[in-house]
Order: sequence, then structure tokens, then C-alpha cells
Amino acid sequence: MEAAEGFVMRVHRVRAEFVVAACDAELVGRELPVGENGRTVTVSGQFYGERRVTREELLWALQRATVANLLGARVLRLAQEEGLVAPDGAGTLGGVPHAEIFAMPG
Repeated sequence: MEAAEGFVMRVHRVRAEFVVAACDAELVGRELPVGENGRTVTVSGQFYGERRVTREELLWALQRATVANLLGARVLRLAQEEGLVAPDGAGTLGGVPHAEIFAMPG
């Protein structure tokens, strides 16, 4: 299986929630600055995963997610191309594109 896209993903099941955490692979292990006082947050492989996944695997999971936490330019571009995140719907975390998606029951 080819995973050249450079995404990592982990699915967390929390009660009734299907939580997908995904990021650009090279971000795992990086420390990102948060706030003005020198604090940082580490991009955790325990949360985002360490196994590389294909675009198709990531899309399959995102289409079923009740919550998604996305970090990185490639992951956000994919979510935006698929209409899951509005073009102006992402912020940044430590200067890295970041978005959270919540499915609202209808």
C-alpha cells in the first residue's frame, strides 16, 4: 500500500463519538509554540497516530467522523477540497494550519 501523501491518522472511540485525529506526517514529535509566554505543545503520535495512511483511508474516516482534529497544510487542503472545511474555516496552532470539525446531529 502506497502512502506517499504523508498523512498520519488515528481513530479514537469516545462513548458514541468517532474521533479522527490526522496531521501531516512530518509534524509528529514537533513542538509548536502556543501563546506569548514560551509555552509549547507537542504534536503527539499517541493522539494523531504514527501510521501513514493514504488519501482514501483518511477520507473514509473523515466521512464517518463525528469529531475531527486536523493539523497541517496537506491535511487541511484535503479537507477543504472535499468540502469538509470552508476555505476560511481553519485557524493555526503554533503557526500550523489547524481545524476541528464537529458533526451536528440533524
